[in-house]
Amino acid sequence: MLNFKRYKPHQILFVFGCCLLMLHCEQAPQPKALVLLEQATVIVDTVPSKKVEKPFIKPDYDTLLWAEVALEKNDIQIDLRYATENNFVKEQLYDCPRCFLRPEAAEALYQVQSTLQTKGYSLKLFDCYRPKSIQERLWEKVPDATYVTPPKKGSMHNRGFAVDATLVDQDGNEVDMGTEFDFFGRRAHHDNRDLDSTILMHRDLLKSTMAQFGFKHIRTEWWHYGYKGPYSSPFKVADYLWECGEVH
Repeated sequence: MLNFKRYKPHQILFVFGCCLLMLHCEQAPQPKALVLLEQATVIVDTVPSKKVEKPFIKPDYDTLLWAEVALEKNDIQIDLRYATENNFVKEQLYDCPRCFLRPEAAEALYQVQSTLQTKGYSLKLFDCYRPKSIQERLWEKVPDATYVTPPKKGSMHNRGFAVDATLVDQDGNEVDMGTEFDFFGRRAHHDNRDLDSTILMHRDLLKSTMAQFGFKHIRTEWWHYGYKGPYSSPFKVADYLWECGEVH
């Protein structure tokens, strides 16, 4: 503790003056440049990191002739039965389950899907484009034009304008259509109305929505729809075989 009796009045005033000056310096605002630097640091720290874009992968098919209906597109489910043994010939015919259509047919199918989603349903596809060589193998197994189109004639599947489809609910579960896919009999016919009202409602919803966007049904198969667009007729039967290098 200072003994003020030892100091003269002007010395005491000098000491108090120095103390006040030091106190003022401690409470003075930081230089403007330092404040701006700190603010800039905060801004830099809070700027979100730039989203890393996935690298573009060039399609391994001619996009002018084909469109691949991928699982990510509008949540359409893909369950190509001929890529498994779960089909009526009990044999795997496709090397991998990739669904191709002609571009205009694919766009029409996306419109069908969008419309169904507003009503609580989605599409599930059992077959899409089918190469001519696969059609020939089917004909060898079942040479009956009632169930398999002769390869020489070719089907809408072989041209890339047909799908075999059903409906799934909001949980992704298949709805009751009265028969399994590729059931060959009267119960699968569109004109068979001797069915439960819920089954008929599902079939009528699929048929009417597909028809709204250019897909025509056939009488004997509730699942089969061929696209009849303005550019569908010029395409001939195709035998394009897709690659299976990556999971699509």
